[in-house]
Amino acid sequence: MSGAEASRHLPLEDMHEAAGARFGAFAGWHMPITYPAGVMKEHLHVREKAGLFDISHMQLIAVEGPESAAMLSRASPIDAEGLPAGQSKYTFLLNERAGIIDDLIITRLGGDRFMVVANAGNAARDKTEFESVAADFNCSVTALERVFLALQGPAAESALKDAGLDFGRLVFMTGMEPQPGWFISRSGYTGEDGFEIALPSEEARPLAEKLLADERVMWIGLAARDSLRLEAGLCLHGNDIDESTDPASAALLWAIPKHVREAAKFRGAEVFSSILQKGADEKRVGLKPEGRQPVRAGAPIVDADGKPAGRVTSGGFGPSVNHPVAMGYVPKSLAEPGTRLFAEVRGNRLPIDVHPLPFTPHRYRKG
Repeated sequence: MSGAEASRHLPLEDMHEAAGARFGAFAGWHMPITYPAGVMKEHLHVREKAGLFDISHMQLIAVEGPESAAMLSRASPIDAEGLPAGQSKYTFLLNERAGIIDDLIITRLGGDRFMVVANAGNAARDKTEFESVAADFNCSVTALERVFLALQGPAAESALKDAGLDFGRLVFMTGMEPQPGWFISRSGYTGEDGFEIALPSEEARPLAEKLLADERVMWIGLAARDSLRLEAGLCLHGNDIDESTDPASAALLWAIPKHVREAAKFRGAEVFSSILQKGADEKRVGLKPEGRQPVRAGAPIVDADGKPAGRVTSGGFGPSVNHPVAMGYVPKSLAEPGTRLFAEVRGNRLPIDVHPLPFTPHRYRKG
């Protein structure tokens, strides 16, 4: 990615510079990749205590109006009308071929007001797609400018409470607007309990400073965010899912309720139904390389006879499990855990086994 493309800067960039962050380009943003502690310690700190992530590159989109629920149920395979106030739902923005334009979290804030959290690299496209669908509905689509922070780990709730914010009443995948300009949800992308907090820039700095004054909290960069989500078996759009991928092949069918599939009112429903009827040709699976050498995204997978058998879409080392971890796509016939395959890495064939996901158990606060 060129410097011109990586032109957007985080509102709190000076705080990251002061913390000694090493920056890199990601999705058009200048982002902190690691801090002096290093990716291994950052990763384990989140699993053991609490990590603070600046995810302001992600886009919040407010959807509101009398037909906002109907619009969202058209754009995404979601029953927005049936979503209770305060409930969040993981879903997708699909194209007409049932390809995943983006994966999203949509929260019903109450009545006809919803909050959509979109990925950074897809933010402009998502807004355009929602606006296109909204042209047939009585609702508005507004991109919000906010600082967005994620506090993740077993000490997240208590650290937030000690900073003067008690959101213990929230459980996993619920959200609210506690005050004007704020949005908080009990969610995250690490597999750990935690919160995502969006708030105006002038209020974000004091909150970040207060949280970082707690010895249990430290800044965490994108590198550890990636290894955390990979251990948790969570997809990265652009790697594990994209517009050439449908939710069934991606093993994300659980995100689309059966009654939503049957009603088939969402964009791409006809193609999606045909995929379900004939069955997906391939499946996203966990992959555990033998030994200590990580297998990276893009590595081809072959079977014991050397025949093509899929591809690795994400890969690295899992500090919590102390071995390499990966995800990828293989033919459905080879998707059973324990199946021995081989990844081609720099002319060598490394043994790699299909492994259940996630690699580490999720520790969400569900009640």
